[in-house]
Amino acid sequence: MRASAPGKLFLLGEYAVLEGAPALLTSVDRRVEVTVDESTTGSWQVSASNLGIRNLVLGTDGALPAGLTDQQRDHLRVFDQVRVAVQAAALQARVLPQSQTPLAITIDSSALSRGGHKLGLGSSAATAAGLTDALARALGLTLDRDELFRLAHAAHRSAQNGAGSGGDVAASVHGGLIRYAPGAAVVPLRWPEELCISAVVTGEGALTTRLVGRVADYAAENPARHRADLDRLKHLAEQAEAALASPADFLSLASDYFAALTQLDAHAQAGIVSERHRELHALARRKGGIFKTSGAGGGDVGLAFSYAGEPTERLARALARAGAAIVPLGFFAAGLQGGTAS
Repeated sequence: MRASAPGKLFLLGEYAVLEGAPALLTSVDRRVEVTVDESTTGSWQVSASNLGIRNLVLGTDGALPAGLTDQQRDHLRVFDQVRVAVQAAALQARVLPQSQTPLAITIDSSALSRGGHKLGLGSSAATAAGLTDALARALGLTLDRDELFRLAHAAHRSAQNGAGSGGDVAASVHGGLIRYAPGAAVVPLRWPEELCISAVVTGEGALTTRLVGRVADYAAENPARHRADLDRLKHLAEQAEAALASPADFLSLASDYFAALTQLDAHAQAGIVSERHRELHALARRKGGIFKTSGAGGGDVGLAFSYAGEPTERLARALARAGAAIVPLGFFAAGLQGGTAS
């Protein structure tokens, strides 16, 4: 069984989505590829070569073996949570045989990294989506898109110690441009042709759970100010879908959202917005565009929005002169795709 799931980028609504506000996300054409096949060795095995894991022999029913390093366990956390969730669902549906055929599982997330560093394109969420689909089909479990999302999101959230809105998993499952709010149906949207998106490398990546955890600490330390900061973000996030009808409105909203994130970060001292981000925001505004962080922020990929045509080319040249690399990405890519290996 094969499955392919795209990475994602938050366009607007990060952090506010954790409070129930809607977020805009796009899938991208960098994909995680998962293959599940019968093992030829009689033992469960998993490989993720780009993470340094090759033909790792697993325990009964695919359980992680003893003796792994902390790094190996960290790399395999999503795999293990998905395995447990899918096997439990298959048992509940009474499609899982008493004696399971050992499986060999291969996960390739290398397309979502650059120079060995994650780009912040949601590789773990895409892995959760792709692995849930391929493993479910291998075990005889039939899932529709909504069921698959719920199972993958639950496993991914468990792997992240309860953090995460599920927007990244939803983007990997559904693809395209979506409006996502926790507990609500995913709404597919259309991107205005007059605007272009550029993904800009701003650093070496940051740990999402650490950034989100620091904001949670801020909420405990100063709940009133935290509530005011999040209410500001929520108010802006609720305008995003309507703003797509007017490119000028969307650019203004993206700038306002970056300013609100900057204020949240100044209070939380989380490291969401760096000095580099502020420099790129100022540069983009001088060229008629807008730069903002994406997702949890930190050192991952940021976004530059600009009018199509010459304005986008002008901004790209200015970013290049400033030493900011644009990642060649296609946006609004197809969502989760599955099939049978030949």
